[in-house]
Amino acid sequence: MQTEEKNSKLSEFEIQQYSNCHLCPRNCGINRLKGERGFCRMGPFPVVARAALHYWEEPCISGEKGSGAVFFSGCNLRCVFCQNQEISRGQAGKEITVDRLCEIFLELQEKGANNINLVTGVQFIPSIVSALNMAKEKGLSIPAVYNCGGYESVGALKLLEGLIDIYLPDFKYFDKALAAQYSHAGDYPERAKEALGEMFRQTGAPLFNSEGIMEKGVLVRHLLLPGKRKEAERILAYLYETYGERIYFSIMNQYTPMKHCVAENPQKEQNQAEQKEYKNLYRKVTTYEYDKTIEYALSMGIRKGYMQEGKTAEESFIPPFDLEGVEKTETDH
Repeated sequence: MQTEEKNSKLSEFEIQQYSNCHLCPRNCGINRLKGERGFCRMGPFPVVARAALHYWEEPCISGEKGSGAVFFSGCNLRCVFCQNQEISRGQAGKEITVDRLCEIFLELQEKGANNINLVTGVQFIPSIVSALNMAKEKGLSIPAVYNCGGYESVGALKLLEGLIDIYLPDFKYFDKALAAQYSHAGDYPERAKEALGEMFRQTGAPLFNSEGIMEKGVLVRHLLLPGKRKEAERILAYLYETYGERIYFSIMNQYTPMKHCVAENPQKEQNQAEQKEYKNLYRKVTTYEYDKTIEYALSMGIRKGYMQEGKTAEESFIPPFDLEGVEKTETDH
């Protein structure tokens, strides 16, 4: 199908947003309708790698029924330790229409999902807005979760107002230099703070149903990185001092050293200090590091949140990006 013919299927709202893309802090300003590709490498149609019930989110998100997770391809970060590199770099996934995305939401609801879990969808916010509006008109009634890396634009988040019930962002870094080195986003701390403020403005304090499933609110995740316990403490202190018990916390120990990690192939131009920093990424977080982080959180007064127990740092926890639920089957209604 020719590009112009394909683009004719887009709404005026989508055309406006994708023709001069400023959906994330990268502010690429490119015309995705004409084949130009920015930092996320994505075009104007959503690319989805998996749409299925997911049971490994926080208990208030997955519950026993599972969360209806829709994994989008592409990403506006370039984390050197990325666990989902197959989709974040756009190597997996299938391009679909907004109509199909709407159908996926409704199919997940029919399967009993507690919510629609939009995983790393910043690059497709216009499509998500269109699909959610369509789905709500057709009977979508479960909460929508915006699950993201925290590197968001306030302007783009405002496009989601009234459509997203739960925000599930990461807060990865407090240190600009570390954000630049590990995720190529030196302005991450400032953007994450601004984005979190907008997320809280939209949702307010958390609400739960009788089964303990979150229906509204903000749950902030922090993945503890090897050797970065003090960084975690700075983040937790900022979050608690700013929001107190008006948000929920999730402190994760599941960092998994990946074979593709940049630490495996340090560039020649990296200086000795950088190479030493990357060596931390070869190992998992120690029990001592994680226990001390939890102790710090408790000493601050953090009570509303989640911690992880057991061996969570395993590649087996990464779902297969095999297009499950993406293509319509004969059994779908």
